Amino acid sequence: MPITGPQALAARVLVEWPRDHVARLSGVDLNTLAAFERGKIDPGDTTRTAIKAALESGGAVFIPEDSRQGAGVRLKFTKKDAKQINRLESEGGPVGDDDV
Repeated sequence: MPITGPQALAARVLVEWPRDHVARLSGVDLNTLAAFERGKIDPGDTTRTAIKAALESGGAVFIPEDSRQGAGVRLKFTKKDAKQINRLESEGGPVGDDDV
């Protein structure tokens, strides 16, 4: 499902990440990401996919448009779950990869 710039912006706000962090994670130029979020450009499938993957790694879930409702975005975890995950990840020890 291709995402839109406004969806990317909404997801970034929901996961509480600054634009430069999403740009770094996705490998997308900061100005390209900003223009995409504002609906000024279509960066292409590869770039949209990279942005989507980066935001999904932060807990964003993209909701496709269907016959009853428009496209959207929500969080994978409840606010309580996200706080617990952040607390656990901040306890120290070796850094590892996870799918959150």
